[in-house]
Amino acid sequence: MKVLHIPCLDDNYSYMIIDETTKDAAVVDPVEPHKVLRVAQENEVDLKFVLTTHHHWDHAGGNDKMKQLVPGIKIYDGSVDNVRGCTDKVENGDKISLGADISILSLHTPSHTKGHISYYVTGKEGEDPAVFTGDTLFIAGCGKFFEGTAEQMYQSLCVTLGSLPKPTRVYCGHEYTVKNLQFALTVEPDNAKIAQKLAWAEHQRRVGLPTIPSTIQEELETNPFMRADLPEVQEKVGFKSPVEALREIRQQKDNWKG
Repeated sequence: MKVLHIPCLDDNYSYMIIDETTKDAAVVDPVEPHKVLRVAQENEVDLKFVLTTHHHWDHAGGNDKMKQLVPGIKIYDGSVDNVRGCTDKVENGDKISLGADISILSLHTPSHTKGHISYYVTGKEGEDPAVFTGDTLFIAGCGKFFEGTAEQMYQSLCVTLGSLPKPTRVYCGHEYTVKNLQFALTVEPDNAKIAQKLAWAEHQRRVGLPTIPSTIQEELETNPFMRADLPEVQEKVGFKSPVEALREIRQQKDNWKG
């Protein structure tokens, strides 16, 4: 299984997932279709379908154009989000196959939007899995609770995504990592892993490289939202329940002027 980054707009990423045995490919959130098709041609792959994480324009806005440019392409999306251009709706737990070796599991991860879907992707035995988290889980952060609650975000982050295998690679929808880690240090100023990752992320951006993917393991070590069930983090923000701590961290981030 090969994953290619496709930078889009100001700070978005689309991703191309390639089955290397068959050269079949899928694309996640192809907001700039012409860029996607260029990458497909350069890599000589056959685009089979689109995986849409949620209905916001900067993720789903290219779907109709993709249908024009690739006749017959399938557009997958969660059944709750009512995404433009969708041809196939998925529910939590639905599976999609790509090529010979890739299996894609749909995970309902609401809060940013009601119907947000993350896609958990496994390849050949021995390959680390990947998860495409849209705007639910960012590297060292999470999406705003536009259509949901802190309870839902806790379930999405700490239960659904947090229970994936720790080596799972995390591919999110935006390049927000440096700012997220800077904020994370305000929550846990003594967390050496956050400081180390921030220095690394700043270097990556200076030389024009992405900070993505992370791993579930790294997120459990450095992402304050995924650490809201730890007593030391709850103590820092003054709440004794994971959901209340997560809600408080989100409010602090919303008001943070870093």
